[in-house]
Amino acid sequence: MIRLSTRNLTKRYRRSDRAAVEDVSFDLPKGKLLALVGESGSGKSTLLRLIAGLEHPDAGEIALDGALLSSPRGVTPPERRGIGLVFQNHALFPHLTVEKNIAFGLRQLPRGERTAAIMPLLELVGLSGMGARYPHELSGGERQRVALARALAPNPRVLLLDEPFSSLDARLRHSVRDETQQILKQRGATALLVTHDTGDALSIADRIVVLKQGRVQQVGAAPEVYYAPANSYVASFFGTCNFLPIRSLPHPSGARIHCHVGPPGPSEQPGIGVWVRPEDLELVRPSGGEALAGTVTRIAFQGAYLDVTLHCQSPDTAPFEVLVRHHQPFAVAPGETWAIAPKARRPSGIA
Repeated sequence: MIRLSTRNLTKRYRRSDRAAVEDVSFDLPKGKLLALVGESGSGKSTLLRLIAGLEHPDAGEIALDGALLSSPRGVTPPERRGIGLVFQNHALFPHLTVEKNIAFGLRQLPRGERTAAIMPLLELVGLSGMGARYPHELSGGERQRVALARALAPNPRVLLLDEPFSSLDARLRHSVRDETQQILKQRGATALLVTHDTGDALSIADRIVVLKQGRVQQVGAAPEVYYAPANSYVASFFGTCNFLPIRSLPHPSGARIHCHVGPPGPSEQPGIGVWVRPEDLELVRPSGGEALAGTVTRIAFQGAYLDVTLHCQSPDTAPFEVLVRHHQPFAVAPGETWAIAPKARRPSGIA
């Protein structure tokens, strides 16, 4: 069942040369988490404000459970949408306790029912026994969970999370992110996560919408956008991705990988090029023939692996560099020549 849908959504601001959001369409199924990702200025925040009802679209529609919420003809007010919002900075009231912060989302209930509803929420977010504390007495992760409980309190049909982990340090970010996913799944919540962090999107989202300059570049599950990107922007946005200006990449077994990701860029020849992630390549002993070979120019120790950069050149192209994520036990040294091959274990992973 589709809970939230946008169709050909467009929003323009008066002083901007281009649309903030242009012709955006996607569906969010009930009980799923969808992530909107993109660089600054990609239209993520505008799209979130349109869904929340804080902005009016110039074209297109937003529907919730099949009922129209927004169109150029009219907009349902934010308070009547049944949509919750978790803010980037948590937006907790510093003078209110945890219980009273959560109760703020239950203002429509009688006082007695409010108290009864708060206890299960505190248990859900792992804050039982902490209802009397104030926000300044909590850690960053605990404040995030209070904000989540407050947004979930009215049982919203869709929960919007606006960069909810951006204020947390890296170690805490990962644990809070995983806890948030678990809480949402346990609650059966339908949620939309706005983030610029690809790690957040890849690790917890059921589906991902990639935006660039207000336009959708790709919609798909995490493995799709990572291993089968629709174009070069998506390929490079989700981590390092090599572009090899060659027709195919041979493997020692005799197999060949032929692939091109989406439309070629301005400097690429149509139909010529292989996009491949560093972890899907391996170094093999040069054997001559048509194998791609290069000279090691840089080795960066990354703990569990080495990032090895090679300077390569094929007969019909200018020199180019290739990054290989090297996990093998044999040693590699600058100045050595190695051949590069796709890992046989996952040929479908070549993007």
